[in-house]
Amino acid sequence: MLHTIYLIAIAAEAMSGALAAGRRNLDVFGVAVIAFVTALGGGTIRDLMLGHFPIGWTQHPEYVYLVVGCGLATVAVARFMHRLRLVFLVLDAMGLVAFSLIGCEVALSMGYATAIVVMAGMVTGISGGILRDVLCNRVPLVFRKEIYASVSLVVCGLYLALRQWGIDHDLVVLAAFAAGFALRLLAIWRGWGLPTFSYQQRWD
Repeated sequence: MLHTIYLIAIAAEAMSGALAAGRRNLDVFGVAVIAFVTALGGGTIRDLMLGHFPIGWTQHPEYVYLVVGCGLATVAVARFMHRLRLVFLVLDAMGLVAFSLIGCEVALSMGYATAIVVMAGMVTGISGGILRDVLCNRVPLVFRKEIYASVSLVVCGLYLALRQWGIDHDLVVLAAFAAGFALRLLAIWRGWGLPTFSYQQRWD
C-alpha cells in the first residue's frame, strides 16, 4: 500500500514543484530540477543523514523518469491546474504521511534510536517542500503557521507507539496513515495553525 501511495505522492509533489517553478518564470530545465528536488529531495536528505546507501532513487531510475515526466507534463496542462487544487491538497497530504512513514521504516531498519527515527520520518516528509520553496525564493510553507510538520511528528509518534504494542505491521501502517491523513485534511478545512512569532523592534 505504501509503495503505491509513494508513487502517487512523488508524482503529485513533482507537479507542485513544477507549478512553483512556473510562478517564478523558470525555464524548462528549471522546472525539471524543481520537480525532481520537490519529489525526491526529502528521501535524499534522509539517506545522506542516516548513511543509507545507495540513495533510494539511484536504484530506481523509473522514479526519476516519473517525477521529471510529471514536472514537464505540468507545463502543458498548467492552465487547467486551478481546477484541481483540492485534488492536489489531498495528494499532498497523502504524500506527507507516506513519506513520514517510509522515513521511519528506513531508520528503524538501520537500528537507530527513537528520536532519530522520528527525525528521519519528519525530514523525509517535509524536506522536499522546504527545498522547493527555498529554491523558488519563498518562505517555506512548513514555517508559515500551517499544521504541516506537526502532522508528520504525530504520524511518526503514533507509528512507533503502535509498534510497541505488538500490533500487526500492516494495521500499524494503516492506522498511522489514516490518523495523519485525517489530521492534515482537518487542519486545511478548519484553518488550524500554530502560533506565530513576530518581533519588530529595531536594534539601532
